[in-house]
Amino acid sequence: MLEAFIYVSFIAFISGTVLPLLCRSKNARKASFGLSLLSSILLLVFAGTVLYTGKGPTFPVFRFLPGLDFTLVADRLSAGFILLIAAVVSGVSIYSIEYVEHAKSEARKSLQVSLTNLFILAMLMVVLAGNMVGFLVFWEIMSLSSLMLVLHDYSSEENKKAGLFYFIMTSLSTAFLFMGFISLFRLTDSAEFGPLDYSTNDLTLPFLCLFTGFGIKAGLVPFHKWLPYAHPAAPSSISALMSGVMLKVAIYGFLRFLLSVSAPELWWGTLILIVGSLSAVLGVIYALKESDIKRLLAYSSIENIGIIFTGIGLYLIFKLEGLQYLALLSLAGACFHAFNHALFKSLLFLCAGSVVHATGTRNIEALGGLVKSMPHTAALFLIGSVSIVGLPPTSGFVSEMMLFQAYFYSSAVPDPLLKVLLIITLSVFALTSALAATLFVKLFGITFLALPRTKCAQEAAEVPKPMLLGEAVPAAFCILSGLFSSQILNLLGFDLGIPDMLPLGLILAGACGIVWLVVRNSGPTKARISKETWGCGILAQHPTMEYSSAGFSEPLVVIFKKIYRTEISSTRTYSDTRESIFKNGTARMYLIKVFEKRLYLPVASAVSHVSSQVSRMQSGKLDTYVLYVFIAVLTLMTFTRYFA
Repeated sequence: MLEAFIYVSFIAFISGTVLPLLCRSKNARKASFGLSLLSSILLLVFAGTVLYTGKGPTFPVFRFLPGLDFTLVADRLSAGFILLIAAVVSGVSIYSIEYVEHAKSEARKSLQVSLTNLFILAMLMVVLAGNMVGFLVFWEIMSLSSLMLVLHDYSSEENKKAGLFYFIMTSLSTAFLFMGFISLFRLTDSAEFGPLDYSTNDLTLPFLCLFTGFGIKAGLVPFHKWLPYAHPAAPSSISALMSGVMLKVAIYGFLRFLLSVSAPELWWGTLILIVGSLSAVLGVIYALKESDIKRLLAYSSIENIGIIFTGIGLYLIFKLEGLQYLALLSLAGACFHAFNHALFKSLLFLCAGSVVHATGTRNIEALGGLVKSMPHTAALFLIGSVSIVGLPPTSGFVSEMMLFQAYFYSSAVPDPLLKVLLIITLSVFALTSALAATLFVKLFGITFLALPRTKCAQEAAEVPKPMLLGEAVPAAFCILSGLFSSQILNLLGFDLGIPDMLPLGLILAGACGIVWLVVRNSGPTKARISKETWGCGILAQHPTMEYSSAGFSEPLVVIFKKIYRTEISSTRTYSDTRESIFKNGTARMYLIKVFEKRLYLPVASAVSHVSSQVSRMQSGKLDTYVLYVFIAVLTLMTFTRYFA
């Protein structure tokens, strides 16, 4: 029965990929997303059964060529990420039924639907792949299909730049993965995923290659710059899949390798912890300066990916220090946060898509007051915001609490240097959580509260019901997985002492209900006369008096000016020759794109220089090119003989 669920899902996704190409109609597109929704339901049942029983089905081996087999594997690790994929896809499928119809032409609409199904299928196959060959094949399909979705509006210069950035970084990621898998194949003489009972000296090269390859795809600092370009360029439903699912597929691949190593090194965990902590704090710091709603959410994804890798690093450190309970708590917290981030980040991207659809702009400086014209979207966005900042009783609170608990009990670590490192990274983690709360107070407040700042915000209207229903699915998961987090973890066999969130949730719901009733019934009645309150002599509020995104972030931009590399310039003119009576002036604050200017552009310039030198070898003579091929073959044979 379980195998049938997977096969039916495969057929449904393949049909959903082909159908829009054969028939360019709205009904065909609806049917395609209906098939993906059906698949997500089957996958939820499949993953839940495997997680509960701990027993995965046995799939037959598919042999394409002699020596080239493709196997499917479904254990509890892959089932957990299949559950993540299915939970996000269910909401995205419903949302996209209406959202995709806003594309410019019938051809683009149908192509977007087809590529979306192919993208989802590729991610599913990566998680189910039982060997390195299948993993890399479907990894490339996942990367190329998502690249084409980023370039859906290929006439836009912004999208072209985003596509180029994404193509280069995903190619670099694949190159490192290929080197890592080749080194593992040399070591094990097998392409299958399995236990790695080898010395750490033998596994150092595979670890570094795979950590770099998966880290690039996941968006770890300093390989994160493709996210703020790709997410604003892609359709919002695709941004939800890329941030909510694709980044987690990279985490799955890294965990698949890491959990198979029998004796990892302590410095592995230290490296992962430091990189994760830096990614988390820098991600939220860079998000704070943004006014583009989708670019802000992209930087927030970097922050949460950093939190997940922080949990993985803690797991390795505690495991090697003999603290098995803390190791399990850290790993469970990291995996649970990966699941939660998939839910609330997909919810936030879908809501952001609704805001952009209703207003025609991604700039939150031009918004405001949307809570009145888009109340349902505002409520759903608030649920995602509350969850991502880790407030109870949502799921985000539980996963971050688990990591905080692991940190608080880390005093049992005997190594004093490790204790210092853990105290520093705990401080960074706490700072990250506080800044994340500030970030989403800014985002929600400036986008939805106060008065509309522009005409597009004034004329905004609520989005169609399918889009709202699609957003409601991950919102419901955020609440339910938080309220029943203790029961879910216990059901899966993780007795970690997590407090029961259900009573707390009921208390908070009751308190909110009482406050709402009090506020509602304490308003002016017909017998009362409501008068304007005094506000510094101002009779009525005006949008220009409200906090702006830049004004909200300005104190933090000044505080973190060493990170932002802030440059402030001003010009002034005076009405008198002695410069005592000010006439007018301008002030400008410029934030340097540090990683782009100091890391990416120098490398790009060096590659361009080398390429220009190599281009001189193009003589136009066939004999010369044959000589080049001969030299290349000899070099490859020598490398294979002595290094492979």
